[in-house]
Amino acid sequence: MPAEDIAATQPAEPEVRRRDFILVATTAAGIVGGLFALWPLIDQMEPSADVIAAGGPVTVNVSKIPPGQQVEVLWRSRPIFVVHRTPPILERLRSASLLAMLSDPNSDQLQQPPYAQNWSRSIRPEYLVLVGICTHLGCIPHLMAKPGALSPSWPGGYLCPCHGSKYDLAGRVFKGVPAPLNLPVPPYNFAGPTTLVIGENPKGYDFDLGSVKQL
Repeated sequence: MPAEDIAATQPAEPEVRRRDFILVATTAAGIVGGLFALWPLIDQMEPSADVIAAGGPVTVNVSKIPPGQQVEVLWRSRPIFVVHRTPPILERLRSASLLAMLSDPNSDQLQQPPYAQNWSRSIRPEYLVLVGICTHLGCIPHLMAKPGALSPSWPGGYLCPCHGSKYDLAGRVFKGVPAPLNLPVPPYNFAGPTTLVIGENPKGYDFDLGSVKQL
């Protein structure tokens, strides 16, 4: 079975540190073809008061996210999408037909840290990390990953249910929609092979989410 044709699974309970606050979406996005499955509710831990006050980092064990699935992590009261993208999805992100449909295909606008200003908008292409807030009026976009789900040319991505803004699976906004900018990428780094740290830059960078053009 191809990696994209993954069915909904019940993954093992993730390793969650005390400072984690994992809020996982409870509805599936229809598991067909390239469609992602939202990770079922597994664990949720209340962060300590000092973490809330400081907006402390959140860690995620990405090895617990199967290929073709997404989890939501709450950081600074914002939903953060973490997606394990498959090779076919990564191939589509670089296709000329998709790039022609995007408003800012090269991420020229300041909506991401410099280490994510690349074709995949990520440090590691297989892992996408986005602030899940539409850049139009602040709604939360829905995952619509199956190619062709919205139109014959739809490559898979996100749809904002409020006013129809659309983004691809790198968070890049489509042309002709109300949202003016790509979905923001928060500061993050990998502390180890499988440990994603949201809220901390890699060494040598000082990017802050408050510096993006629009959130």
